[in-house]
Formats: sequence, structure tokens, C-alpha cells
Amino acid sequence: MKILRYGTVLLMSLMLTACIGAPDGEDYEAVTPKLDIQTFFTGDVKAWGLVQDRFGEVVQRFKVDINGRMEGDTLIMDEQFDYGVGKGPSSRTWKITPDGQNSYIGRAGDINGVARGTSYGNAFNFEYEMDLPVGGTTYTVTFDDWFFAFDENTLMNRSYIKKYGVMIAEVNIFMQRQN
Repeated sequence: MKILRYGTVLLMSLMLTACIGAPDGEDYEAVTPKLDIQTFFTGDVKAWGLVQDRFGEVVQRFKVDINGRMEGDTLIMDEQFDYGVGKGPSSRTWKITPDGQNSYIGRAGDINGVARGTSYGNAFNFEYEMDLPVGGTTYTVTFDDWFFAFDENTLMNRSYIKKYGVMIAEVNIFMQRQN
């Protein structure tokens, strides 16, 4: 009987965890200021972030220097990471190209396939899959990545990292244009 009770509690907890998460982009269509990622990330951007596991423990704290430039209609973002807590990639280069009205395709060396992005007023959503090394194991996870503009120079990013649809970690990043 105890096993059944614990199993039920575990199942309900997993179901609730799977339901918690990302916003609905349609809610941000009319919110200003409008976020244009190609404009925001052209030039130098400083970012400060942390990753918390599903228990709230900070597993990474980092700073990022981002240098963005346009090559034709493609935004190239070179990111350099510096970790205060935990480990991760030292650099990443994104190539983000428009793919229709308010939609984008993104590529980076450590992203599986392509990232698909959509603009919604002051919000931008990026969804992609990545092989994430943790300890001696690598897990294939999905990122549901949300950016929100506060003004033309300030952005907040919140990412939901999921495995089998269950949120296993969150990333929060504050970003500020430097030019």
C-alpha cells in the first residue's frame, strides 16, 4: 500500500512539473517595446546568467561577452563564456536567419539540427535540442528559450530545459547592449 501511495505522489509530481513552464507567445504580440533580435544583438552585448537544477540548486553561474554582426540577412553571434560556478562551453557561434514573417532558423555547432525561432511583440522564442554533458554522461535535452525586451538595451532570457517533456533545469540570463 505504501508503494502505491509513493508511486501516486511521484506520478502526480511529474505531471505537475511537466505542466509548469513556458509562456504563450500570443500573450506578448501587443507588448512593447518590440524585440528585433537582429537589431538587439548587432554590436556588443554583456550577459550574466545562472542555471538552476529542478531542485533550485545553482549548478552554473556565468558571464557572456556577445559580439554580433550582420552578414547579409544572417545574424552572426560570437559568444565567449566565463564560469564562476560549474563548467560549460567556452564559446559558441550562432547563425540566425529569417525564415518567413516573424520566424527564424538558428544554427550553432553544439545544437542538434536547427533552432526554430518566433517573434511575438516584445518576446522571442527559440526552441532547439542539444546534447548536454553532465558529469560523465551526455543527455539529449530540449530548450524552450524565451527572450523579453525591457527597453532597446535590456533583455531578460529564461530557458526551460526539458528531458522527455519534464523540466530538469532553468536558465536565467540578464543581457545589456554595450553600444
